[in-house]
Amino acid sequence: MSDVRKDIMASYEPGTGTADGQPAWLQDRLNWFENLKFGLFMHWGPYCQWGCIESWPLVEADTWARPDGLPAWTERGKDLARFRQDYWKLNETFNPQGFEPERWAELAERAGMKYVAFTTKHHDGFCMFDTRTTNYRSTYTDCPFHTNPRANITREVFDAFRARDFGISCYFSKSDWHCPHYWCRDFPYPDRNVNYDIAERPRIWEEFIALVHGQVEELMTGYGHIDALWLDGGQVRPPKQDIRMADMAAMARRHQPGLIMVDRTVGGAYENILTPEQKIPAEPLGQTWESCLTMGNGWAYRPGDQYKPTRELIHMLVDIVAKGGNFLLNIGPDPDGRFAPDAILRMNEIADWMAVNARAIHGTRAVAPYKEGNICFTRRDKVVNAIVLAEEGMDEPPATIALSALRPAPGSDVRMLGCERPLEWSMTGDAAVVTMPSESRPCEHAWVLEFTPLKMPR
Repeated sequence: MSDVRKDIMASYEPGTGTADGQPAWLQDRLNWFENLKFGLFMHWGPYCQWGCIESWPLVEADTWARPDGLPAWTERGKDLARFRQDYWKLNETFNPQGFEPERWAELAERAGMKYVAFTTKHHDGFCMFDTRTTNYRSTYTDCPFHTNPRANITREVFDAFRARDFGISCYFSKSDWHCPHYWCRDFPYPDRNVNYDIAERPRIWEEFIALVHGQVEELMTGYGHIDALWLDGGQVRPPKQDIRMADMAAMARRHQPGLIMVDRTVGGAYENILTPEQKIPAEPLGQTWESCLTMGNGWAYRPGDQYKPTRELIHMLVDIVAKGGNFLLNIGPDPDGRFAPDAILRMNEIADWMAVNARAIHGTRAVAPYKEGNICFTRRDKVVNAIVLAEEGMDEPPATIALSALRPAPGSDVRMLGCERPLEWSMTGDAAVVTMPSESRPCEHAWVLEFTPLKMPR
């Protein structure tokens, strides 16, 4: 099973969002984002050396993140203090000499991905960028990778993907468990929250706000054009943990005009995109959204991880896009800075499918009823795509397809993407029956029928 995040898992339901009151410029930016459809997410940091669930084992209350199957936990006698002490030293052995983000970008481009989201800082506070605010970073002298010309990892990632015209989404954790102004060392830190009374110690909290704003400003000024600021750590919110989001957003947008804000799970003016995690909603959400899901069982790298079959990943992409969402697919690089061979294999197989069918994905919008049996629908202008998902054991398209949700106008052209000739179709009762091509299938896993022009039933 995939790791279950106990904080925000599966919290979004249809109809929970609204675009009311958005300025025109933001609507334009969100429309641009919705055209992208498919993105690459990467969780990467020193924690990849332990194959653990990112930063989460540090939290005493989150026992789910310290399973008996985690060697770094059992080898330390399940002693949390010892575990934490050694975890904070992982930066001293983080040395990914195989880090070549151009390879990631090339692989993602071939797979039809159009944007990237990268963890510049996870909740443990380790900065994968060159910051003046802390020594806990990839460019500091106690990290062996600091001597590498690519030690400013975030810049290298963003530059490599931007060179291929990718949108750039900057993941940043608002919470910071390494910072003594969030987890104050004078008190126990039993859970993921700030561990002192802010009202009693406002000066310490102001120091924390300064750190967060300072790091965000660095990312917004030193790393080229940024399209989205993807803020995690939803517990950091008013009224109990107010970091003056309005001020931070204004600052970020001053440096990055048109910036999309993703203050996830918080709601309000700065959660411009909803981000259901490890879940695909049953219906459109009523607001711009992306489902973030893992290719393997976890967000970060772990040895021997089991990756989802390519067919399942393609079906997830189609299901999400048919409901008007984007698919943000996560892969965790290994300690050397590489993708696992099984992840590369799946990316290449997705690339083969997208080479035939990308125009049924990119730039499309949802069209009711979204799905009929194992067939999903997308639309682009006057063209409607019926995407036939291969059922279990199905390697070839069926001989015919009957669609009651589509009623093509007389003379409509119907084609299967990847095949040259138009297909025969006829109305039988209330269903449009399409005779599938007899030649070899153009791809595996799912087949796209393109209808133009047509009208939907009333």
